[in-house]
Amino acid sequence: MITKSLIQQLPKAELHCHLDGSLRVDTIFELAEEYDISLPTHDKAALTEIVTMDLDCDSLATYLRAFDVTLMVMQHQKAIERVAFEVAEDAARDNIRYLEIRFAPILHQANGLQLVDIVEAVLRGLQRAEKQYSIKAAVIICGLRHMQPASTEELADLTIAFKNKGVVGFDLAGAELDYPAKKHLQAFYRILNNNINITIHAGEAYGSKSIAQALHYCGAHRLGHGTRLHEDADLMHYVNDHRIPLEVCLTSNIQTKAAESFELHPAKFYHELGLRVTLNTDNTLVSGVTLSDEYYLAATTYHWGIDDIKKIILNGFKSGFLPAREKRELLTAVSAELSAVTLNS
Repeated sequence: MITKSLIQQLPKAELHCHLDGSLRVDTIFELAEEYDISLPTHDKAALTEIVTMDLDCDSLATYLRAFDVTLMVMQHQKAIERVAFEVAEDAARDNIRYLEIRFAPILHQANGLQLVDIVEAVLRGLQRAEKQYSIKAAVIICGLRHMQPASTEELADLTIAFKNKGVVGFDLAGAELDYPAKKHLQAFYRILNNNINITIHAGEAYGSKSIAQALHYCGAHRLGHGTRLHEDADLMHYVNDHRIPLEVCLTSNIQTKAAESFELHPAKFYHELGLRVTLNTDNTLVSGVTLSDEYYLAATTYHWGIDDIKKIILNGFKSGFLPAREKRELLTAVSAELSAVTLNS
């Protein structure tokens, strides 16, 4: 049997983790006090219930309401830097060696912060964590589907400005239904023509057509979730043939109703078909999980053995938006570490 303890010991990569969905509850209270912010409640258990979803959450729209609370306390540079550091610190404690944090800087401007200052605050927090822990951390900047294309283009330009300075990719997040990615083509044109990586939330709250748009209109190199890819067999084989990674977030997908249950989630099917499946948390606070939790859940639900777990871990490192040389070095080290692990170790 694969144990939670064993999984926690394994080196892992996290490619789909939202900054504003991965705070500590205690930090929310402390930042609210520091900046004189009125929270919906001052009871820890009650606030946890508001910001952490259970499996009975009825939709993605309901899931996203938790961010109304977390964003309240992330409107100052020092607060943003602290949250970034703590997210990376928590990841390192879960033996995550490579972490990509994504966020939409435009959501942190309620108090007038400039976009550049917001990104720099996140990068400072991650750099502090890198100095203290054995973790490499990078940033993905998110545009938002429901906002006007001009806002997405501004965020694309921000991504370009921070290329090779800690930002490794661009994403389109937010409510998927009724907000097609192709509305934001100009932003993706700028990103692609500046040789920057793209991952797009697709196939979570809408079907395979959303995935096709992400790939063929917007040039996505990875798919955020991709849960409903199986609805189009031809597209699924295209994704497999081109080794386009899927950023699978099991618990989140049940909470947002992208999948009916863990047993019926297509992750097992995708893995057995040979797609490049990676496992991720989406939001450690809002989904109430660690990456080790997600691996253990997959192992026990799908009866995956240690070789399956190792393969998916390596998929994560292979799929990161790191330069080739850094990726090779990391893969070499992680592969050697994983090869020494057996169920008896």
